[in-house]
Amino acid sequence: MFIDFLKKNRLFFSLYALGLIVVGILQLLYTQAQLMQWVNARNNPIADGFFTYATYLGDGAFFVIVCLVLLIYNWRIGFMGFASFALSSLTSLFLKTIVFPNSPRPLKFFEHSTYEYHIIKGLDIHSYNSFPSGHTTSAFAVFGLLAFLDSRKDRGWFFFAIAFLTGYSRVYLFQHFVEDAYAGSLVGTTSSVLIYLFLYRWMNNKSVLGN
Repeated sequence: MFIDFLKKNRLFFSLYALGLIVVGILQLLYTQAQLMQWVNARNNPIADGFFTYATYLGDGAFFVIVCLVLLIYNWRIGFMGFASFALSSLTSLFLKTIVFPNSPRPLKFFEHSTYEYHIIKGLDIHSYNSFPSGHTTSAFAVFGLLAFLDSRKDRGWFFFAIAFLTGYSRVYLFQHFVEDAYAGSLVGTTSSVLIYLFLYRWMNNKSVLGN
């Protein structure tokens, strides 16, 4: 069943695997500070506006709204959505508050640095609980699950792209380091994979999107 699942969603997983490899190599070649500075230096007013709103696609409230819509469409799918939300969110919260409670965010890390970083005016920047990125976790959990449920597997690139941009927004907005978003994507994707596979047999054949 797992192999069939990977084959059916090969476009999403191929793009995700490529992303993990490329970003993973970058993290081996450069420090988190260097990667942050590279992203932060490439800012412009259009991107400031775009990522300020795009980041909300990883907000827990957005995930809940998606789950409610799925619940209306099909209660079994809605339940699966809430299960993925619970697993990914609780895992992320456990890592943030119990395992890595004092992990500094970029603002705190560069607090005494001479580096002149770009911060969007009016944006609330946090200082701690950086690892992993909760928004990235939610984004990959919700859009990964939607990709798995969608009968049109050729749309896998779309769901991956949205999740990736949401993760990138956390680095662009100076809220997280690359490693935070990287780990968040793993937590989110893994959560939805586990929930989907665990509840697959429980779902009826007509409960996939697009049918």
